[in-house]
Amino acid sequence: MRARGLLCGLALLSACAQPAPPPEAAPLPYPPSVRARILHFALGEWRDWGSVTLDATTRPPAGGAEAAIENFPRVLAYWRAVPQGRGAIAENRPLYAAALAGEPDGAELWREPAWSAAFISWVMAAAGVDTREFPPSAAHATYVDALIRDAARFPATAPFLPFLPRERAAAVGDLLCADRSRSPLTDWRQRTADGGRFRPMHCDIVVATSPGRVEVIGGNVRDAVTRTHFPTDASGLLLPESPGAPIWFALFRNRLGRLPPWSNDP
Repeated sequence: MRARGLLCGLALLSACAQPAPPPEAAPLPYPPSVRARILHFALGEWRDWGSVTLDATTRPPAGGAEAAIENFPRVLAYWRAVPQGRGAIAENRPLYAAALAGEPDGAELWREPAWSAAFISWVMAAAGVDTREFPPSAAHATYVDALIRDAARFPATAPFLPFLPRERAAAVGDLLCADRSRSPLTDWRQRTADGGRFRPMHCDIVVATSPGRVEVIGGNVRDAVTRTHFPTDASGLLLPESPGAPIWFALFRNRLGRLPPWSNDP
């Protein structure tokens, strides 16, 4: 018993002597070229998917483009950009084989799981944004939480800062995020009360702005990479959502290329 107690005491002392984990490193700044690359890849994928363009007031039916044989490697590439991608790929390879054979199961290709967050993650990775500054995930909520956390901990160097869409006009490169829950968030600050639990979300990349509208590109929209126009007021602020439109709760200001030593955009 005494020897056992001595061993337990030594183990406790050893545990106490373990060094504390190092503090999380602050995010690093990126050159302006990375924001240009984000647009380059988002626009390139949109064109490769057929340049589908929607107006926020119209809701056409899904076109099933994700199940087309020629689009299999595109969605596969998105899934390879996220840690959870292996399971999604394994689930869909047999459906691709069915599509090649002309079997009915082929029509289910890439319907599950949803790949919109994987698309955003792929664009960021392809543009050269490291996982420290944008953690790739199959769930939008995961990287949304990380961006909010960085903005709170490292306001001087965080690559994205959250705002309410009704308080700041969107700019090219920003992320516009909606909550698709039954009781959706309307303010990004409400997310802290969730304790990190999953919420179905959707984020788009702002690719253009003009008087009266903002244009975004997102994945898995009507089964494709799609460009959508949303109306704004004279100040560039998004107008209140029409019935059935996304419930925007966050506009993430993209500061990649906008921080020292290249610029100083708060």
